[in-house]
Amino acid sequence: MGADVRASTSVSIEMWLTLIRHAEPAYVVDGISYTDPPLTERGREQAILLAKRVSRWSIDEIWVSGMVRAQQTAEPLVEATGIEPQVMEWLNEIRNPPEWDGSPADEIEEFFATSQNRSVEEMWEGAPGGESFRDFHKRIHSGIEETFAERGITQTGDHHLWQGVDDRRVVIVAHGGTNALIIGKLLGVEPTPWEWDRFTHVHSGVSRLLSQPTAGYYSWSLRALSDRSHLPPEMVTA
Repeated sequence: MGADVRASTSVSIEMWLTLIRHAEPAYVVDGISYTDPPLTERGREQAILLAKRVSRWSIDEIWVSGMVRAQQTAEPLVEATGIEPQVMEWLNEIRNPPEWDGSPADEIEEFFATSQNRSVEEMWEGAPGGESFRDFHKRIHSGIEETFAERGITQTGDHHLWQGVDDRRVVIVAHGGTNALIIGKLLGVEPTPWEWDRFTHVHSGVSRLLSQPTAGYYSWSLRALSDRSHLPPEMVTA
């Protein structure tokens, strides 16, 4: 391996990856559940408070999910920074069964209430008719690998180390499941179909990963998980 792609002990390169869950969406209106809803009024306020905080940081790129709630969350940040967002469909949340959109919310809540009692194999299959957790993991893991590779950042294949890391600052506005899977991937955590429960995010919660020189390459260090210090207590929603 050439020395030019390995981490130098004399030069400290810090790449920050900031992962933001969308603000509060109107998942349920008049007892009906929606798959890709807009933000609530409180969600829009959360997004404004988020932008006031994050726009003070150095940012090179903003990546945004293709879903409405993520794009609306990113709007105040995009306006504050003037950075053109890059919409990436691979960042979308796990795909629910199509028939869930417009269905009674209590029917969907019943599924989630009983889903944790299923076997691990059944949990990997996800909701019938929707995207399986196996496919969701594959989509997110492939997405981060390919997007990094386009920027010259690649995994070495050993011990979850990376090469080609630079000092860019990337903000990702996406979803609880998406962000949890990215964190697990970069930390080298064994995948499970319950990533949401391992790396939980409140609405507009901020998680941050920092590159670390390791064994001549780079690993990732989780420096913040679902930080909500930009929100007053009464504005925090899950």
